Amino acid sequence: MAVPFEALIPYGIILAMFGATGAGLSKFRNWQNGGKRARRSIDQWDRQMMDRDRRLTGYLRGQSDAPLAPAGFEVNNPWKVEKRFT
Repeated sequence: MAVPFEALIPYGIILAMFGATGAGLSKFRNWQNGGKRARRSIDQWDRQMMDRDRRLTGYLRGQSDAPLAPAGFEVNNPWKVEKRFT
């Protein structure tokens, strides 16, 4: 017994919506990472370097080849200290 093609239309719509959602999320992740592929298995060193790159360039995935740090970077300390007790 054959299945009428009208019964397959909802499945085609669902498949198209899943495809559009996956493509949109992939494009958004690519845009969020500055056009680079997503990083995998990030360890503490990678997180530290990503934080340094963010403080240097303003982007999490940005890198700079300038030999000198920009103005203001010498006081841009990543260490978080707790407030003193008074």
